[in-house]
Amino acid sequence: MPVVVISGARQTGKTTLVKKAKSCLKRKFLSFDDLDVLDQAKRSPDSLLNELPVTIDEVQRYPDFLLSVKKKVDDQRNPGMILLTGSANLALMRGVSESLAGRALYVEQAPFCAAEWFGRTAVFTLIDAFFDKTMPLVARNDAQTSWESSFLSGGYPSVMQLQSPEERSLWHSGYIKTYLERDLRMLGEISSIIDFQRLMRMAALRTARLLNQSELARDAGLSQSTCHRYLNLLETGYQISRMHNLTLNRAKGLVKSAKLMWSDSGICANLAHMYNEEDVRGRADVGFWLEQHVFQTLQAWKASHYNASIHYWHQRPHEVDFVLQKDNRLVAIEIKLSSQIRTDDIKGLQAFQETFKRHFAVTRGIVIYSGKDMKDLGNDMLAVPIQSLT
Repeated sequence: MPVVVISGARQTGKTTLVKKAKSCLKRKFLSFDDLDVLDQAKRSPDSLLNELPVTIDEVQRYPDFLLSVKKKVDDQRNPGMILLTGSANLALMRGVSESLAGRALYVEQAPFCAAEWFGRTAVFTLIDAFFDKTMPLVARNDAQTSWESSFLSGGYPSVMQLQSPEERSLWHSGYIKTYLERDLRMLGEISSIIDFQRLMRMAALRTARLLNQSELARDAGLSQSTCHRYLNLLETGYQISRMHNLTLNRAKGLVKSAKLMWSDSGICANLAHMYNEEDVRGRADVGFWLEQHVFQTLQAWKASHYNASIHYWHQRPHEVDFVLQKDNRLVAIEIKLSSQIRTDDIKGLQAFQETFKRHFAVTRGIVIYSGKDMKDLGNDMLAVPIQSLT
């Protein structure tokens, strides 16, 4: 494609990537964080594209520039001639009239997960193996940290280099403050920063749950329309993700609500006032935070698979926490804190397989649990230790 757009939340490492990747070293680099470059884009946008190939950083600061990109590509179409980065989802930004359809490849750069940061690529190999019709029962327990510690750290490169929980908490608090005071102004109009921050905290406390927007608006003291707009801004800024229910049809009993997840577990934990491992373990709803931790890993895996997606499944009375889809194959994942697998723990997976097995080549069920061994549960279902994904 002539244009590649790398997008993701601020501080995920997009600028570092496009400056240091070997294929990018000989490209001209411009950034709309540079006020002189931003002024030139507003006065004479076409002039920024006179020298190709070019990399333009933080393009969301002036999305009208995409019109010039479109015109340049239509006149001259060479693979990789324009590389853009953005700290906002351009498709969701209000007022963006040009999507570069047919001209651009969009790549989302998610925050790191712990396994990725420490170079344990075998975790991603394991997830890929879930889609194979046959896979070896090999569990990996070489995680360098507990899942609680990884959950609290999140995945931003700057914070993962810090040593103490106190330092990480200060970094997360500073990130939230910067996001509220700077980034939001570029994404949309906010009538009250205090109201928006309260909405963020209320949303963090609902991670890994079905999103009831009316209930969230009431608890945050906002109108439903304001709550809806603020959630859209969080999604546009890559702070939250909304997972959707995987369905075959609109049969009675299907739940259509989205499931709320945070893109970075560390930010989520800070907003929920959890700062150390004891804070996590002591909560009655600890299972939801474990689910958020697993999502961090699955999100990082998905970022390197253009043909993959993440859903959940709920058809009363059954549900499954995550469903990974790649081509014509499905992997259903259920998260359990217990160190033992009971019959009730796999009922949702059994119902899932019964619903989808006639429509997909693979419908494997995975139970993530706190035991130490990978186990074959029969009927194409496996028990996998939490540490294997941490």
